[in-house]
Amino acid sequence: MSDRMMRKLGGSVITDKSGDCAINRRQVSAIAEAVAKNPVPGLVVVHGAGSCGHPEAKRFHLDRGAAAGHAEGIAITHNAVARLNGEVVAALQGQGVEAVGVHPLHVAFADCGRLVAFEARHLEKMVTLGIVPVIHGDVVMDQSRGACIVSGVQMVRYLAPLLTISHVGLATDVPGVLKGGVVVPEITPASGTSLQIGSSTFTDVTGGMRGKINELLELADAGVGSEIFHVSRIPDFLRGRDCGGTKVRG
Repeated sequence: MSDRMMRKLGGSVITDKSGDCAINRRQVSAIAEAVAKNPVPGLVVVHGAGSCGHPEAKRFHLDRGAAAGHAEGIAITHNAVARLNGEVVAALQGQGVEAVGVHPLHVAFADCGRLVAFEARHLEKMVTLGIVPVIHGDVVMDQSRGACIVSGVQMVRYLAPLLTISHVGLATDVPGVLKGGVVVPEITPASGTSLQIGSSTFTDVTGGMRGKINELLELADAGVGSEIFHVSRIPDFLRGRDCGGTKVRG
């Protein structure tokens, strides 16, 4: 078992979802500082789009696909989330972290909204060289729909087994999955289907928290457990400590 970690940053953590690509630079800077102070060999970072991508994808109906003559939203949506990715990478580099942005539009392919290919050999090489790949939710080409939106957590689901990741953490703006205001300590396939999860009031074309849970349950079935926790607990995650959040197990 490797000691590699994959940390996913929620779009609601690093942007203000009520704004228009309103990047929360203070939070991005704090996260970068936490990574620098708690170095982890074999770290991969994935982040969501938040207000830099979801509104554009919704405006151009990319959650339903794209067709010839009506594909202008692909570039607009990608450019928005790539801008956010650039700021996350720059913040990490500013703290001395060897970070490199990776754009799924260039290396991934989907069918019916699900990833079917993602070139991972270069990611493997980056990790072995001590580089931190920073991947993001993105618009990608889709065999059946022309294009689709692939969330950051779907990237996690697809890539974690390929890269032999052993620890997956989702840093969010809540302390975990909540039920009645209390953190649900564990979700399994048996409990996950009946768990009532509220939806976000902000634009999210990737299924919100319910979509994340479904992806993480699939990941758990593939042998990789995960934990959803508050962004303030990132140092605990990087140190291998319990984060007080919701664990998703197979």
